[in-house]
Parts: sequence; structure tokens; C-alpha cells
Amino acid sequence: MSPPDDHLLWSFSTRGMALEVRVAALRRLHEWGTLPIEPLPGCVAQADISRWAFGDVGVVLGKLGGLRQVVPPHAREFRDEVFLGVNIAGMAVASQRGQEHILQTGDGVLFSRPDAGFTSSRPRSSQFLGLRLPYRRLAPFVSDLDRDPMRLIPGQTHSLRLLVDYLCLLGSSPPLRSTELDRAISTHILDLIALSVGASQDAAAQAQGRGVRAARLQAIKADVASHFSEGDLSVTEVAARHSMTTRYVHKLFETEGVTFSEYVLACRLEFAHRLLTDRRLAARPITSIAFDSGFSDLSHFNRMFRRRYNATPTEVRAAERF
Repeated sequence: MSPPDDHLLWSFSTRGMALEVRVAALRRLHEWGTLPIEPLPGCVAQADISRWAFGDVGVVLGKLGGLRQVVPPHAREFRDEVFLGVNIAGMAVASQRGQEHILQTGDGVLFSRPDAGFTSSRPRSSQFLGLRLPYRRLAPFVSDLDRDPMRLIPGQTHSLRLLVDYLCLLGSSPPLRSTELDRAISTHILDLIALSVGASQDAAAQAQGRGVRAARLQAIKADVASHFSEGDLSVTEVAARHSMTTRYVHKLFETEGVTFSEYVLACRLEFAHRLLTDRRLAARPITSIAFDSGFSDLSHFNRMFRRRYNATPTEVRAAERF
């Protein structure tokens, strides 16, 4: 188990554990109420998971294999909650009160009454996402939430894919914690779940303008973070990769008071600053750093850098030496 770190509450991995040790450790997780899982007979049990929290939404992300999640009926910890499980990759079997769904890659299942008990089995290693949130938060947005206590959500559901991408990005690079930001992220998650399940007309319109927009902006930012070093990176190229229009991408950034170009420039300058203040790279030419950061014109780099940091690249590097 790892110590809490910002939004991360805990993480657990069986990597490097002997078989008899990992089974005992998994059973302790169950006994402590941390995660209700148990080994499947004849399978090799393995787990590599992390639990996060954004406001009143709990998120579990990782891999499980040779294990079964078991929530008994009337489980107190699931009272008045909703549970959503998404099979990101691999296969799982979800069961509740005689019903069974086989989840393939991308599929999700919503338990609107998890306190009725359910099981989720993963004989082989599979990547998954699990979410818990208060029933009272989702119910106003989905008029027939109780229609089916175990509801299958097909993997091709666009809002479900957005939800997975959004949370995977947050998990890989969590934002600084604040009450206001936690509330916003939990609202975005709620919007995307509601759309995936079947939000009412008014709720769907609200979610499209809030949760979907936030998830798409996060995806665009992640794309820029992966490609800003390419000097010819353009909004047209990024928009095409996400099947969006350039106008829509520009509107996404307008909500944060910046332009697409300004965001790309900020990413490049921050990267260059990080390289310049790394003492291990003290002998690396500034020209090389500028080009590796996505700048094709050295004079433009120097001018933008000084405007951002009120110092030249040479001055910033020299200051780091002392």
C-alpha cells in the first residue's frame, strides 16, 4: 500500500509478491473493507490498482486478473450509492440477482442498486475503471435510473469513451487539489455518466455543455503535451485527430481565456525552462533546447522566453548554477 498523495488515496500491487503472499494480501484488503475482492479458483491472482477521490466521487483504476469482486446484499458501504464499472481492456462477467452480462473491451455496467449485491469476475488480467458516487446526485439527471438495477452500457457509447479517457488522463497527471476543482471534476464525471446511461433531455443539454466540453478540452491538452515539440503543430492537425472542427477547438480554449496558440507556446516555454534549470543539461546548447521545445526560430524563442520569465535563457541557466 502506498501513502496518500493529493487525490490519490491508496494504491496496491501484487508485483514481486510470491503467490502465497499475494493471496494473503488480497484477502486482507477484503477484510479491511478496502476492496471486496477474492481469488478465483484455478487462476493466478494479480492486481495493480489505485484509488482516487474527486469530491464525493471515488475512482478505482488499474488491472485485475484471477479475481472476483463480491459485494454481498445489504452491504452498508454501498447503501445509497451507484457503482459504474468499465472494462477498458479484456473481458469480465458481471452478475446480479440471476442476471449476467459479459463485458468485452470498452463495455460498462451500471449498478443503480449495488446494495442488492453483485459480483464482477475477471479470470484473466484486464484493465478496468470503477466509480462510486451518491445515488442522490445521479437520480435527478436520469428519469428511469431504477428501471434496471444492472444496466449494460455498450463500449461504442461515445460519452462512456470520453469518461474513460478523461479519468485516465486525470489519473496520469492529477491537478492540484482544491475544493472548487474537486467539485468541478466530480460534476464533469456525473455529466458523462448521465449521458452514458441516458440523461433526460434537459440534463443531456447541460451535460453536453459542461462535462463533455471539459473531457474534450482535457483530451486536446494531452494531445498538445505529446506533440508540442513538433515545430509545425497546428490546430487543424490536432482537431482532425479528435474528429473536431478547428472552430470547436478554439471555443474550448476560449472557456479558459486563452487561445490554442497561446497554450502551445506556454507548453513549449515551460518545457524549455525545465531543461534550462536541469543542472545535468548545463552543457547542452541553448539552441538545441529551443529546437527540442518546438521553436524553429531562435530569436522568437529568446523574445517569448524573456517576455514569460522576465529573463533571458542564458540568465535563467546561470542563476541555476548558484
